[in-house]
Amino acid sequence: MASAASTLTTSRWVFPSFDDNSARAIAALAEELKLPGAIATILWSRGYRDAAGATAFLNPQVEDLHDPFLLRDMDRAVARIEAAAAKGESIEIHGDYDVDGITSTVVLKKALELIGVDAAWHIPHRLNDGYGMQVAAVEEAAARGVRLIVSVDNGIRAAAAIARGLELGVDTIVTDHHLPETDLPPAVAIVNPNRLDCDYPNPNLCGAGVAFKLAHAVLSRAGWSATKLSKTLESFLKLVAIATIADIVPLTGENRIIVKYGLEGLADPRNPGLRALLEAAGFKDKVPNTTEVGFRIAPAINASGRMDSAGQAVRMFLTKDPAEAARIAQELFALNQERQGAERAVAAEIFAQCAEKAVTGDDAALVFWGEGWHRGVVGIVASRVVHKFHRPVVVLGVENGVAQGSGRSIEAFHLLDALESMRELFTKFGGHAHAAGLTLPAEALEEFRERLRAYAAGVLTAEDMRPVVAIDATLQLPELSDAMWLAQEQVGPFGMDNRRPLYAVRGAHLASPPVVWKDKHLKVIVKQGARTVTMKAWNMGERAQEIAAMGALDIAFEIERGWFGGWELTAREFRPA
Repeated sequence: MASAASTLTTSRWVFPSFDDNSARAIAALAEELKLPGAIATILWSRGYRDAAGATAFLNPQVEDLHDPFLLRDMDRAVARIEAAAAKGESIEIHGDYDVDGITSTVVLKKALELIGVDAAWHIPHRLNDGYGMQVAAVEEAAARGVRLIVSVDNGIRAAAAIARGLELGVDTIVTDHHLPETDLPPAVAIVNPNRLDCDYPNPNLCGAGVAFKLAHAVLSRAGWSATKLSKTLESFLKLVAIATIADIVPLTGENRIIVKYGLEGLADPRNPGLRALLEAAGFKDKVPNTTEVGFRIAPAINASGRMDSAGQAVRMFLTKDPAEAARIAQELFALNQERQGAERAVAAEIFAQCAEKAVTGDDAALVFWGEGWHRGVVGIVASRVVHKFHRPVVVLGVENGVAQGSGRSIEAFHLLDALESMRELFTKFGGHAHAAGLTLPAEALEEFRERLRAYAAGVLTAEDMRPVVAIDATLQLPELSDAMWLAQEQVGPFGMDNRRPLYAVRGAHLASPPVVWKDKHLKVIVKQGARTVTMKAWNMGERAQEIAAMGALDIAFEIERGWFGGWELTAREFRPA
């Protein structure tokens, strides 16, 4: 296996390049908006090339959220819910066990309560039930007298379960965002912006975003004042923002509005569960940004579904008792610590296999499995392996002859299309272009690995599997300032398709040798001209000697909020100048 050092130093650095006309236009944009040149460069590169467009991007308005009835079948979904409410029919929400599914369930349940419907809810157990609507769960719901199921963050590929419901007199409304199959399930309404026949302006909603749209549509027919409706919807955006960040959907357009206003709302959380969660994560007196949601808050919510039952997280958000909410929040963080241990164990086993048998350019896709590997962490581990080797990866846990797991991919490889090409191997599969879940018999694993490798080899080039360091703007260290930091933050919230800017400083020098801390991270002090700054470099401890020997060096880095306030610098890559 190539070492981390040799893998990283083969990265291809890509710098922005502009002709004279573009350079003059960027300078004019900076002058008109009173922004640092680097920030104007970033706006220009991301498509905001005049003052009006850039200003609209920098100041998104909640009023710009799209009409929910633009989603195909939304009118049918609302009509069926209103009919159920009028008849007193029992409604049950079927969610999923991740952040997106948990928050979707809570948002829709609370919205239905506001129109007088006390809907039940069901979240499958990851290890016992698997993903999505199951025939058994529908049969159990029917036995309880349920006459309408509303799926959230799942259901688009649950044709068998939905058909069984019809046999038992149970209608289903599907709200989902996952990619559909050619034939849609026999639901009374299918609200999914990724339907081929849906023209909704934002196909990138997460599951909670779609559930929020249904909530908006239902409440818009409740006869409320515009002010009451607006305030209620904004209260939901807090949970929807967390899901949007956790599900790694593009943070542009409507999703950017959701996250911006949802995060702002976290300054004053009224929901006891949300307040307890934020306090347990260390955010009692501060508002988390997207990075902190992704790395501190979302994993705790996810831990309930990964290690135990996601129902605990749902109950935390639904309870009105602050003491109960605080207890569950602490349980979730304890489960997250357990999850981290299981994740480290699986990752260590995989990297040991890679050390024994090197990953080469012939390995265009990687598949790993292990008896007893915890299925709640395989997706996270797959992401770690993708980060190290920059190619699609599937990781599966095997139990009782059945392999279940998750895959993650790179930009150049559509993972779901690859799985579709060999669908006969799987008991069940689904997902997105770059993330998918799958189940197959253990005896099919070897064939699956070889077929995925062959498929990837026919799609990917060596250049596709080479990590790219995409620089947004080049800076001199003396340009760093509070004003620069504040201007950058206006470009946020940051995430997929609006990532945190990556800057480059060229020809800097080490002020002292890099220092390894916590056995795996680096602290690097660099200077350029009269300016000396400190940078952190996560998980680069093994590169200390390599970096120390560079002399003059180029550094790719990000400017981030410091935990104790202000800003700090995080190095993402080094190379000799």
